[in-house]
Amino acid sequence: MLIRRLALAIGLLFALVGVQGPEFAQQYRQRLAGAIDELQRIVAEFDAEAAQHSLSPQQAMARLQSNPDPLARERGEAAEADQSRLARLQQAFADLRDAAPVSRLLTFVEEFDPDTASRTLADFEPAAPTTTEAFIVGGVTGIIGWALTHLGALPVRRAFKRGKRERAA
Repeated sequence: MLIRRLALAIGLLFALVGVQGPEFAQQYRQRLAGAIDELQRIVAEFDAEAAQHSLSPQQAMARLQSNPDPLARERGEAAEADQSRLARLQQAFADLRDAAPVSRLLTFVEEFDPDTASRTLADFEPAAPTTTEAFIVGGVTGIIGWALTHLGALPVRRAFKRGKRERAA
């Protein structure tokens, strides 16, 4: 009876921890959207500056990167990095948005952006989401915790049964 209660408690603990995965992914998506918004602003500003000088963004970056002044070269490299990162984050966001509920976690792992994830983790607040994805993941992790507890308690149960048989004999 004690093992059953312990297994239930551990299963519920696993479920509570398990639903944090979808919650973290949801907070990550929100932060990703914010990063995209800011990068879009930066890239649009650079594009507008280039257009003021009758240059395409690529021409402006090439001009800056070939400039002998280190500050100008670094600005050109930063502009190129911003455009590249913006495209990468937009694709990751689209993939996360379009993924089915449970496969969204797999997409999160595949499209993982370390900078965004570390900032998300720094501000992460655990919550118990009530989405279909959270219920599925919570149920699966709860069952895993329950099963692992029963599996771990198996040697203890056998020892108790063996002791009862020896005392009875």
